[in-house]
Amino acid sequence: MHAWLCETLEGVDKLRWAELPTPEPKAGEVRIAIKAASLNFPDLLTVKGQYQFKPPLPFVPGSEFAGLVEAVGEGVTHLKPGQPVACVGASGGFGTHACVSAAGVMPLPPGFDLVDAAAFGLTYGTSHHALLDRARMVAGETLLVLGAAGGVGTAAIQIAKAAGARVIAAVSSETKAAFCTSLGADATINYADGDAARLREAIKAATGGKGPDIVYDPVGGDLAEPVFRSIAWRGRYLVVGFTLGSIPSLPLNLPLLKGASIVGVFWGEFVRREPKAAAATMAQLAQWYREGKVKPAIDSRLPMREVRAAYARMGTRQVLGKVVLVNNE
Repeated sequence: MHAWLCETLEGVDKLRWAELPTPEPKAGEVRIAIKAASLNFPDLLTVKGQYQFKPPLPFVPGSEFAGLVEAVGEGVTHLKPGQPVACVGASGGFGTHACVSAAGVMPLPPGFDLVDAAAFGLTYGTSHHALLDRARMVAGETLLVLGAAGGVGTAAIQIAKAAGARVIAAVSSETKAAFCTSLGADATINYADGDAARLREAIKAATGGKGPDIVYDPVGGDLAEPVFRSIAWRGRYLVVGFTLGSIPSLPLNLPLLKGASIVGVFWGEFVRREPKAAAATMAQLAQWYREGKVKPAIDSRLPMREVRAAYARMGTRQVLGKVVLVNNE
């Protein structure tokens, strides 16, 4: 097998395409022949040692991938060789093969495209958990999505529309605004100039002065406070991530004055602590995929050997949806 090996925490430039022994699955594991793997923001941080999960060196990065079961370890009876599956885990996706715990593998229903599957679990699982579990979204509510053109943002738009919400997509360019409109967003806001007062006015105009019922924030940074000041009475502010790099500090009088909630979203921990609920979430999402209600937006598809180009594309912050690396194309 071949894989990108992270031997130092010095970033993507130090990754090495290496020939490694093809692993044999241990008890409770399966070996997957990887067909596609997607990049997520944590992948940018992990190879620099800046993410909360720090795998021991050396490791193969890539937290989300899909492929075919190639071999099963002792005790694995629910998965068979040749079966299409997806996996969201700690590492291992940026290569040709990976051995993973069978318990963390999602069997794919017939007709589920493997490239879509590689770009599905983390973003759609996170957004479904955030909106329908943590925020308890109901039909008719208004959702404001920050960073709406990215992987989790595009998933949030589609899930919210499937749930009957009105969606305002906040983005940093007109190109991204048009893209979000094509995915179903009802209105868009361009916050590229960073002006807090104009952002608040735009939110006010887009919501008829009421403010959004729910804010989905994978961005963090300086946007958080002006957006929270614009939230509706009893609003829910979903803390999803910090792609801008800085973690905001919100004055606690703001949720008091608005009767609003600051709600943390950590999908990986949700899966670990509540596996049955997480499985039900993925089953509903798979059904919505079959019905055409949700479908990953693929920004670009690159050969697995071009991991540096894929990381560079992610680093430009111009990605529309997900970047996917593929084998055998």
